[in-house]
Amino acid sequence: MSRILCAWSPSWAICNWRRRNPSSSPASPFALLETVRAVRRLSAVNVEAARLGLHPGQKAADAFALVPELAAAEAEPGADAAALTALADWCVRFSPAVAPDTPDGLFLDVSGVDHLWGGEAAMLADFQMRLFANGLAFRCAIADTPGAAWALARFGQDGAIAPPGGQAALLAPLPPAALRLETQTWTQVERLGLRRVGQLLEIPRAPFARRFGQAALTRLDQALGRAEEALTFRRPPTPWFARLAFAEPISAPEDLARVTFDVCARLCARLEAQGFGARQFEICFHRLDGKALPLAIGLALPGRDAARIAKLFAPRLDTVDPGFGIEVVTLTAQAAEATSGRQARLDSGRETTVEEGLAPLIDRLTNRLGEDRVWRAAPVESHVPELAVGRIAPLARPPPARAWNREAPRPTRLFRRPEPVEAVLALTPDDPPTQFRWRGQLHRVRRAEGPERIGEEWWKAAIDDVRVGHVRDYYRVEDEAGARFWLFRAGLYGDPEIPPKWWLHGLFG
Repeated sequence: MSRILCAWSPSWAICNWRRRNPSSSPASPFALLETVRAVRRLSAVNVEAARLGLHPGQKAADAFALVPELAAAEAEPGADAAALTALADWCVRFSPAVAPDTPDGLFLDVSGVDHLWGGEAAMLADFQMRLFANGLAFRCAIADTPGAAWALARFGQDGAIAPPGGQAALLAPLPPAALRLETQTWTQVERLGLRRVGQLLEIPRAPFARRFGQAALTRLDQALGRAEEALTFRRPPTPWFARLAFAEPISAPEDLARVTFDVCARLCARLEAQGFGARQFEICFHRLDGKALPLAIGLALPGRDAARIAKLFAPRLDTVDPGFGIEVVTLTAQAAEATSGRQARLDSGRETTVEEGLAPLIDRLTNRLGEDRVWRAAPVESHVPELAVGRIAPLARPPPARAWNREAPRPTRLFRRPEPVEAVLALTPDDPPTQFRWRGQLHRVRRAEGPERIGEEWWKAAIDDVRVGHVRDYYRVEDEAGARFWLFRAGLYGDPEIPPKWWLHGLFG
């Protein structure tokens, strides 16, 4: 059974603004302003402003009339969303599956991880303590479903923990708005005198749906666990997760290297026990000040060798700033695949597998230079020469494609961009050139083959963009010195608006 922790801040925007502006005074009434349909309204208010009767959504003019000493600043929704995303990344120390509940909440799937803290109550207390230490005021709750956790965090007792299967009793005294109903729906519910969720639970399902709509019934079922609700996690949840917590913070480089190997060994042992390997690993160092420092590496083939993975992390550990110390290290594995063990030959001449030979080198190059710097060419279905080759991962299986046409060979060196040639002489429009000048040097043609006509891929562009100037006639020519070239003429003779041009596209040999 899943267990969901919901954290909600009634004044997240104010908390985030205070963190960006630490010199502001929290004791005076303060609000953030936004423009909604050309009307200035309050976006968020602090505790003092709420005590004086101000609330989000109120017109700014009315707010200043009620509280003349109100201090205000412009709301920054983009900064609030970025801060919430950063907070979701920080929460990975508690759960590998964190879903932002915009604009001011978080969902954490804490199923199976609470034992690391000694139970859900201890984990929730540690979670709240760390948020409070960083100046963030959050209300939290744990329940079997996201809907129940959301309701308890916002309308129930702060820190409430619903027992497995027992969320209905805790939801019963809450107002209908706790079910995440639309404003019009829960206003109608309260107008009928139904002030508690418990009263809604007593209504038969069919009359309930007819009176309040199927959406309201779905929300009720989601809160009680009768209907599934999917969360969009910040990172896809993965069962391959390992965590190390330290009694005393660490900061020395040799300690970082040691714990990196230790957490890799713990996760790789699980992968090996279940016959899996992973292509991507991310280690995250959690500092005392709450900042998370992630490092990621990738493998060409699924692997689970702890020493090899820790060795790939080693060059990047110098970029980790431990600050006042690292207290928690987490490691997650993504793109896990079932792998089979490889056995060496029984004789003395041990056979080297691909994983033992080429893959470690590719992994080192890729993680040092970047994924876009290490690749190999693969054929692509296209008649256009520069589009007939693509990039794939070094050890990836190339996509199925037709074999090269032996009657139409391609040069060993194809230029990234065709280079113009000058002083081209040809007896007739379809004849190969007898001479051409390239890079200032004149070449006289001794042998030639062609033409090979190649047109553009007109079906990939607008029909108005198709023109004669995109038709190419290619020739394979050899000069008097024996050098071989691949030239083409773009366009056809006889069109005065688009005169043909000659280009050199590649070299043979």
